[in-house]
Amino acid sequence: MDVLEEKEEEEQREEEELKALEINDNLQDMEMKVSVEQVCIPSDVPSIDTSQLPSSYKTNSLKEKKLLHIADHFLQQYTHLCPDRKPLFLHPVNECGVEKFVSTTVRPTLLPYAELYHWDGCASFISDYLTMEPLKSPIAPPSSLYSPTTILKYQRGNCFDFSVLLCSMLIGAGYDAYCVHGYATREMCTLDETLKVCPLLRKPQEEPKERMKKSNKYRVKPPPDLQSKFELQQEAKKAKTEAAEKNEEKDVEKVTEVEKPERDPLCGLRVHAWVLVLSGKKEVPETFFINPFTGNSHSTMDEHFLGIESVWNHRNYWVNMQDCWNGCKDLIFDLGDTIRWEVMLSGSSKPLQLLSDAEEEKELSDRDSDDTQEKEEGDTSFDMPPSWVAPIQISPREFETRCSDGRKVILYKKAKLEKWAPYLNGNGLVKRLTVYADLGCTEVVEVREWFKNREDMLDMREVNKQTQLTTDYFSPGHFLCLKAHTYTSLEPETEYMMEFYNEARVDGLQKRVETPNEMTEYFVGRDDFLHVRYMEFGKRRKKIHLAGTRTDINSRPIVQIKECFHRNPEKPADEDVAERIFLITEDMIQLTYHLKDKYITASKKDFFKVAEGDRKGNEMVTSPEMCIAYQAGSSEKEEKLLHLYKLLQKLTVEEKQLKLQVQQSEAEVLNILKVRKNEETNVKLSVSIYNTEKNEKRRQQYEAMKKTREDDLRGPGEQDLDYLAPFIIQIGHREKMTKGQALRVRDDCLTDFKHRLINKANIIQARLEKAVEELQKKDQWFQKNQNRLSAEEEGDFLTRRSETTFHIHILALRLKREKQAAPQKYLALEEKLRKDPRLAEHLGHT
Repeated sequence: MDVLEEKEEEEQREEEELKALEINDNLQDMEMKVSVEQVCIPSDVPSIDTSQLPSSYKTNSLKEKKLLHIADHFLQQYTHLCPDRKPLFLHPVNECGVEKFVSTTVRPTLLPYAELYHWDGCASFISDYLTMEPLKSPIAPPSSLYSPTTILKYQRGNCFDFSVLLCSMLIGAGYDAYCVHGYATREMCTLDETLKVCPLLRKPQEEPKERMKKSNKYRVKPPPDLQSKFELQQEAKKAKTEAAEKNEEKDVEKVTEVEKPERDPLCGLRVHAWVLVLSGKKEVPETFFINPFTGNSHSTMDEHFLGIESVWNHRNYWVNMQDCWNGCKDLIFDLGDTIRWEVMLSGSSKPLQLLSDAEEEKELSDRDSDDTQEKEEGDTSFDMPPSWVAPIQISPREFETRCSDGRKVILYKKAKLEKWAPYLNGNGLVKRLTVYADLGCTEVVEVREWFKNREDMLDMREVNKQTQLTTDYFSPGHFLCLKAHTYTSLEPETEYMMEFYNEARVDGLQKRVETPNEMTEYFVGRDDFLHVRYMEFGKRRKKIHLAGTRTDINSRPIVQIKECFHRNPEKPADEDVAERIFLITEDMIQLTYHLKDKYITASKKDFFKVAEGDRKGNEMVTSPEMCIAYQAGSSEKEEKLLHLYKLLQKLTVEEKQLKLQVQQSEAEVLNILKVRKNEETNVKLSVSIYNTEKNEKRRQQYEAMKKTREDDLRGPGEQDLDYLAPFIIQIGHREKMTKGQALRVRDDCLTDFKHRLINKANIIQARLEKAVEELQKKDQWFQKNQNRLSAEEEGDFLTRRSETTFHIHILALRLKREKQAAPQKYLALEEKLRKDPRLAEHLGHT
């Protein structure tokens, strides 16, 4: 039996070994296929012109050579200690074919754009500005790493190029950022967003509210087990709902199976590079990843990141020594922990600890250990050399254009996102999101558009293709105070909803909703506490066009007007109107007052206006039947007829005013619709006055102003002034002078200039002496009259004395400066005369 068991175990071992060999062969074949496929991929990257690049791109300094030597030694130790791991990404070649250490390729830069001061602005700019290129081999890092300046110039790069550029900008902005060499899923490595929901469509997660559990202390005991028809019906309904839910779950599972990506044979082997941002600096509360292809942030627990080999910044290089069997979820990003992260260049107080165990050191020979100790001692005092990359620069035009060719398209799950550079589209469109009903993106459900630089302040537009409902959102600043406008058509008397910036309006109007027969207005912050006004319209009469008549002759007849008011604390509740309704067609007015404390009914008054025949007279006929009132609290006395009569008169006047306000609201609506039509047909874009490149009108004004200012400073005829003209006149304006005449002109010019310098110094000297003399006289006067001066006069004297002292100090400095500059000015004029083409022939050798 023992022999049989041993044979079975041996057979199982042989089978496992054969399976392992088959797996290795398959992986090797796959790697060969991948490499062959990548070689066959046509590359449209233009050839890089290296002739204009600085010398630092083409050669290595002594410090860089020493760093490469240290990196090679570090790699030898690493491969010796970790033979099963893949080689590190340490010193690939740059665009000039020169090996450069990866940390020196990072060039921290802070660019002069406010958007790039934050990580999300930097990430979105990089993802939009650069075009993604896949790695030549998806399971190996690239053999070259170009400088960020070259990547920006050609706007193309792989994940390592993206990461180095983004890391350079983040470090320059003050973040604790690092480039990461690791492994990720196929969708992340290939920038496949077709199975992901667009970030613009993701709804923020709502935190569930904890419900208060009711106490079961006094719970009623359950009744005896008796059958009930009602319960049977409920059970049947429940069974139906459960069956429907199961069918829905099956449908969802089918959809998810269809949407699931195919199994990736290279899962866990695909190389990717991204950016790690540690918490601490710039008020970053938690460590996170940034995918440079999309510009999105991810948690370190994200399952799309499958492992990390190493990280680096502009100062050092760290190797991950933690197990990545669970992806990056269990990794601890404490780079100071030398057990979890092996650092290449340790500080003077922390030497390299690659050979920390005594057992491992014994395995090496004495000679190798001595060499490593010497190199480690050298490493401890070695600092990272400065970056060899030229300063990163992005012009305002490049920053504004962002996307290559000014346009970028991203496909998501049932959605398509398009981006444009500002001013590329005549209507100011910069972004469009199209939402589809199916995965094939054939049936459009909704379209969202974002605009910039529009004079009508239009910011966003949502169009529901199924209901044809359009909603326009406006930024503050529209001259009609529009905030949002929802409509199906811009024709009048159709359904719409307008929202306004109520702070900018005098009437406090916040929203207006209209249907063909109704209009409702909502107000905020009014002094009369009005918050809702509802208008109902009747059928329009036949249109009558008369020349010279009023424009509102065909306005819709008003059936009723209803107004609602908030509580006014300064009035008693039974005198504070909560709601009033003007039934215009019925000649009736209804008032409802606010509830009083401890009352469940409100006071009401219904007024019946006089008949048309009585209204023609000069006096209004009153009777108790004109008003039906209900006063909450029967003990209250009834109001007098005179008081009701005056209240009715007041309400009648307010009714007329309300009719005018309704007509004004209708006219305002017509005006808004007319303006919006005009704005959509003639879209105008605003350009900043500081953007002289696009603002042609402003540029012409600036050039004209600059020219005028220069002309004013020059004065008339200053361009034709000749400093030798006064001296050439004395010899008779000869085109060609003799040597004697040239010497005479030179001497006369130098003598005159010398006299001018002396005269200037004498003038300053005289002013200085005069100021000193005046100061002395003031001091003598003060000494004589000091006892007779008041405190105010003494203060005035001291103030004038300090001003005089300051004036003396300035004159002394000017005199000193003139004396020091006079010889230099004299020599400069002498040199200018020697090089003057009219005198150079005779004075060139003197």
